[in-house]
Amino acid sequence: MRMIDLIEKKKHGQELTKEEIKFFLDGFVKGEIPDYQVSAMLMAIYFNGMTDNEMLEFTLGVRDSGDVVDLSSIKGIKVDKHSTGGVGDKTTLVIAPIVASFGAKMAKMSGRGLGHTGGTVDKMESIPGMNTSLETQKFIDIVNEIGVSVIGQTGNLAPADKKLYALRDVTSTVDSIPLIAASIMSKKLAAGNDAIVLDVKTGSGAFMKTLDSAIELASKMVSIGENAGKRTIGLITEMDIPLGYNIGNSLEVIEAAQTLQGHGPEDLTNVCIELASNLLYMAELDTLENCREKVRKVIRDGTAFNKFVDFVKAQGGDASYVENLDKFEKAKISYEVKCKTSGYVYEMDTEKIGIASVILGAGRKTKEDVIDFASGIKLAKKTGDEVKQGDTLAILYTNDESSVKDAETLVLEGYTLSDNKPELKPLILARVSKDGIERY
Repeated sequence: MRMIDLIEKKKHGQELTKEEIKFFLDGFVKGEIPDYQVSAMLMAIYFNGMTDNEMLEFTLGVRDSGDVVDLSSIKGIKVDKHSTGGVGDKTTLVIAPIVASFGAKMAKMSGRGLGHTGGTVDKMESIPGMNTSLETQKFIDIVNEIGVSVIGQTGNLAPADKKLYALRDVTSTVDSIPLIAASIMSKKLAAGNDAIVLDVKTGSGAFMKTLDSAIELASKMVSIGENAGKRTIGLITEMDIPLGYNIGNSLEVIEAAQTLQGHGPEDLTNVCIELASNLLYMAELDTLENCREKVRKVIRDGTAFNKFVDFVKAQGGDASYVENLDKFEKAKISYEVKCKTSGYVYEMDTEKIGIASVILGAGRKTKEDVIDFASGIKLAKKTGDEVKQGDTLAILYTNDESSVKDAETLVLEGYTLSDNKPELKPLILARVSKDGIERY
């Protein structure tokens, strides 16, 4: 078998076999197939796509290039949630305790933030003492005991994906939907859970800018998951507006805790109810509609917040910070961004606002950057709100005074005002399952 023959085959849109895909991936990981040939294959895939069978075999090959986590010692159905990334997206911190409140198991590996989107692990580490690097047995023990544990990615998961992404990044093939789907699902399948809910963001703050492209991505990931024997559902959620009002690590933990106590922002609360309900449905707790009511109940009666406290304690965190949110360290500088004109907030460029939070210190420009947990942005106005000249649009928090001017400029650029009040989109735009696509 020769790599040039496989490139020729894919160049003409023909389907690669399981054996050919294995030859290609194994040879690449071992260094036997050069980067320039793999780059040619990636471009052929970019233009000609992949069949469902190719995507499955490609994903399984990437998964099997490294460790596959064994969660068989965790009792019950293990459910997982993956978000494609957004601004203000602290949903894992809300839904994981909710799901665990019902005895379902959530053994989750999460990532750190890079670019304009935040990472769950960074948010967790803003709670003093919180350990996100648990040994595997400790991780499993906590899930068996309280129903939930969230840690950073451990071991050598899907090393082929890291090598492939490095090439995709420099060959302009990052935005290939089959390659995105395989990249995400290879790691989800390697994480060892039984069922997966995919939160696919769409809009100005998301990688998938249009609803149709988000549905296409979700459909391909659902196909991969189901064909690999995992129950998989994709929810398309709106990211033209930041989720909630707080952006930044400790700020987002505070908002997550408030949501679990029943007084969080309406948009964040509603998205979390839908995600948690689908996870519980996949854990075979009840019908989807009954799961929604059960989720609302554990938020109302405090059960979900109490589970959040247990989760923080179990991973070494100082739970007094989430029980008394005023304990979180405050940034030295707070600066109000004022509106220059009057009207309605017609739309927001969520990505610019996310980048502004990174400039303030809440995120990383490179993997080596150190995050300032106290920095970030509190939004005062969002799409649909009426504003008058001089009103506060947002409050910037930072310990770096030199970052304020650039962040203010980006935030102001992130707001578009109009004389007309906009019509708001639904928060949940579609649901994709093996049974088809429901648009809302």
